[in-house]
Amino acid sequence: MSSADPKAVEARCVRLNGKAENAAAVAPSVEHHTLTRGPNDLLILVKAAAVNPSDVKAATGLMAYAVFPRTPGRDYAGVVVDGPAGTVGREVFGSSGDLGIRRDGTHASHLVVEADAVVEKPKSVSWEEAAGIGVPFVTAMEGFRRAGIPKSGDTVLVFGVNGKVGQAAVQIATWQGAKVVGVVRKAEAYEGHSNAPIEVIDASATDVATRVHELTGGKGADIVFNTVGDPYFQAAHKSLALRGRQILIAAIDRIVQFNILEFYRGQHTYVGIDTLGLSSVATGAVLRDLDAGFACGQLKPFRIKANAIYPLEHAKEAYVAVAGSSRDRVILKP
Repeated sequence: MSSADPKAVEARCVRLNGKAENAAAVAPSVEHHTLTRGPNDLLILVKAAAVNPSDVKAATGLMAYAVFPRTPGRDYAGVVVDGPAGTVGREVFGSSGDLGIRRDGTHASHLVVEADAVVEKPKSVSWEEAAGIGVPFVTAMEGFRRAGIPKSGDTVLVFGVNGKVGQAAVQIATWQGAKVVGVVRKAEAYEGHSNAPIEVIDASATDVATRVHELTGGKGADIVFNTVGDPYFQAAHKSLALRGRQILIAAIDRIVQFNILEFYRGQHTYVGIDTLGLSSVATGAVLRDLDAGFACGQLKPFRIKANAIYPLEHAKEAYVAVAGSSRDRVILKP
């Protein structure tokens, strides 16, 4: 197919027709919609798509800009079936801040997305694994792009280290040669892949900032990746080195006590990350920074469990599993 002659496909799409009161009340249906691409777009046969907490939050009206009706889903992996010359047959994956929220997304048999949005799928990575990379790795990498990519000699402190963004941050930081310290809410080991041993602090039994200063010879952490938000804000603040940076991606209570004197005397930087603000093309640029790591095996996709894979017709069960704080990466397979 040439770019002058785009083909139309009849796609099976999960549809949300209006906002639900809560996750249990989300009522997706599967509808057939005709999709065609624009001149610089790709038409992708979706092999797998992940379900993220943001998909469920948008369905329950927690994102005011989410449109209805729409097909949800931000993360995907698949094969290009129509596009500009030279693109057909490419195996790709990607993610987005606007897909599935402000425009139709990935929980479908087919997807239309800009040609610049996709990244080549490494041969060693399965469709389900590739679909699961998106939001957690983009969030972690965008945090580091904004705060400064960790380097050898840096100490990176990760709060919520066993969450998916926490695990992605560990992988990226150790790939770059930084020393990583993780924080957990209660006694448990680190569950993810790492390129170097990491120390884990049990916040229920140990004062985090005291332990971080012990581990760094009194210096503190160069970068704190706070994936939890306000419950750890104070501990994160106290753990920062001179000119340290704290990355924030989440909140439970929005308001925190903030010591301005310590902030400016410490020459600290706070970096806020909201990947929902990234377009598909901007997200593609972040993923391209990670591609070499996946290709060489220093970055590894999350393991996908067989019981966390659902057909499109069982999208509701998938959304409920994610809303129930499942630690598994939940995948839809058209």
